[in-house]
Amino acid sequence: MFKRYIPRLNDFIRLTRNIWTVNLSESNVCLKQDKYEEEIKFPYVWLRDNCRCPKCFHELSHSRTILIRHFNFDAVPTKTYVTDELLEIEWNDNHKSTFSVPWLTKKQFTNEAQKNWKENVFKDNKIIWTAEQFPRILKKFTFSNILERDSELLSWLESLAIWGVAFIDNAGQTEGKNQLLAERVAFLKQTQYGNVFRVEAKPETTNVAYLSAPLQLHTDLPYYHYKPGVNLLHCIIQGEEGGENHLADCFAVAKEIKEKNYEIYSVLRDTNVIWSDKCYEDGRYYHSIHDAPVICENKFGEIERINFSQPQRDSQFNVPLEHVNKWYNALRAFSELIYSPKYSVRFQMKPGEILTFDNLRLVHGRAEYNGHRCVEGVYLDWDHIYSRIRVLRANYSYQKKK
Repeated sequence: MFKRYIPRLNDFIRLTRNIWTVNLSESNVCLKQDKYEEEIKFPYVWLRDNCRCPKCFHELSHSRTILIRHFNFDAVPTKTYVTDELLEIEWNDNHKSTFSVPWLTKKQFTNEAQKNWKENVFKDNKIIWTAEQFPRILKKFTFSNILERDSELLSWLESLAIWGVAFIDNAGQTEGKNQLLAERVAFLKQTQYGNVFRVEAKPETTNVAYLSAPLQLHTDLPYYHYKPGVNLLHCIIQGEEGGENHLADCFAVAKEIKEKNYEIYSVLRDTNVIWSDKCYEDGRYYHSIHDAPVICENKFGEIERINFSQPQRDSQFNVPLEHVNKWYNALRAFSELIYSPKYSVRFQMKPGEILTFDNLRLVHGRAEYNGHRCVEGVYLDWDHIYSRIRVLRANYSYQKKK
């Protein structure tokens, strides 16, 4: 059976030795390699919109500069010419476009090519895990290596993207280490708790995390529309007794619920919950509210965010009366799984260790503790993390080509 060839960066040298031919259909430019039967098709309007000439495209900013109000949506080719490296098109509006053939092959309008882009450029595939698998998937990195080596930085960020969790050790017990890590990526995310927050017992606090009592499994700041993507927790002082950390992969939990009881899954996905927080920090009062379900999917039906926090779930519940019990039954099923031995993992952080995890995917918590315990926390956004991953990968690809 014929399998479409999807060129990769390392294949370009081999690709350009092949002979290309070009044909025109009613609305597409069709490219064909001599050794393959299937054509690669590009719509006229897309090609005209993506012209790379200096009049249409600004090379340094990688930005299209065609004025949309002047754009000719009906332009059609009058002449075409293709070599092993370039496609040239003359248009009926007297414009001329030149495209790199290797560049075009990465933009194919096929399911396979677009899936390849989605998994290798857009975002890494996430791999779910259970408590039994946790010791095998957990990657550990050395603090100084991440600061000094781009390869180690990339490995750490890729582990976060794929598994949702990673450990960093040998960070010492002085404050400010999280900021150094953040600067290797981009910058810290500012929240109502500041750029940096200290999790320790505080008198008269407005946040249950600042108690020495048990901290339930939760995601941080579900009451934010732009919830922090990644949490970095640096253990500076461990308590005399207790303080054990808890984690669970909610994407794995949601997958099991979806497979075994789709009705419960759909209730958790389709029922909006009001998440809220009232607090007093640094001389200022805050009242934050966000309306979203426990399980958030994207347009492809993929889970992209979990919202879960018993303390931050508001009493206001804007659902029909007859839907209330149904939702609570679904919540019970979800809660039982995240606390079950199948998914919940427990471990004791040591001073100098930094726990990093995906706040959109994992729930985290902490056991009750005695004595002084201090953890310094910061947040990063996934937008900046994925940007850094792409830049680092591009640098490595460039170095290989050289």
